[in-house]
Amino acid sequence: MSAMSSSTTVNAAEIAKFEAMAAEWWYPTGKFKPLHMLNPTRLEYITQQISAEFGRDRAQPKPFAGLRILDIGCGGGLLSEPMARLGATVVGADAAERNIPVARLHAEQSGLDIDYRHTTAEALAAAGEVFDAVLNMEVVEHVADPPAYLSACHDLLRPGGLMVCSTLNRNPKSYVMAIFGAEVVMRWLPRGTHDWRMFITPDELFEMLASAGLEPVDRKGFVFNPLSWRWSLSDRDLSVNYVTASRRP
Repeated sequence: MSAMSSSTTVNAAEIAKFEAMAAEWWYPTGKFKPLHMLNPTRLEYITQQISAEFGRDRAQPKPFAGLRILDIGCGGGLLSEPMARLGATVVGADAAERNIPVARLHAEQSGLDIDYRHTTAEALAAAGEVFDAVLNMEVVEHVADPPAYLSACHDLLRPGGLMVCSTLNRNPKSYVMAIFGAEVVMRWLPRGTHDWRMFITPDELFEMLASAGLEPVDRKGFVFNPLSWRWSLSDRDLSVNYVTASRRP
């Protein structure tokens, strides 16, 4: 297990929120219901991007065999486990210590070998860890210093490596949908899970990625349809949830 770095972008208040919910990661109708609903769409985008970048055929049994993937902010392992099933060597890292035993236990029960660690992006980078791909999903809006955090993620990628990063846009619509709608009306998340002021616009994120030395190559929206009760990818609508892909040259 990597030690926690003394130089870190961790926001202690944000970590405390997720520590309090750690036991509920694998309950589809619990406090992480929104992520369970979104997860198939997240996985579709992630597997598309990794397959295209590394020339992998998703129709094969273990298309990501030979790839080393970091799931930073892994939580209970909702993304780490599918990556392991696709054949990748997976490190799942989270700054919230209580998430790690939950993730380890579920992986063991699922017969999966995943290297879960209570650590940070900065500590992993300082230790010289390198990955083919970094999954950085719904994390950047919770850190204390997004540019510094993304710089650490850059350092964790080998040249030619790929990072997939998702977050929330900052505008009136995202406040209504992600804060008032999800936390107050639908009660999908506990109140205070997100701070709208910490949301990041797509242009801001692209600028931060470029400043960190990464080359943004794609961005799409995650769009929720209340009629079909499903999420989908959109080339145009990045108004609330969105995802990006960038590579280290």
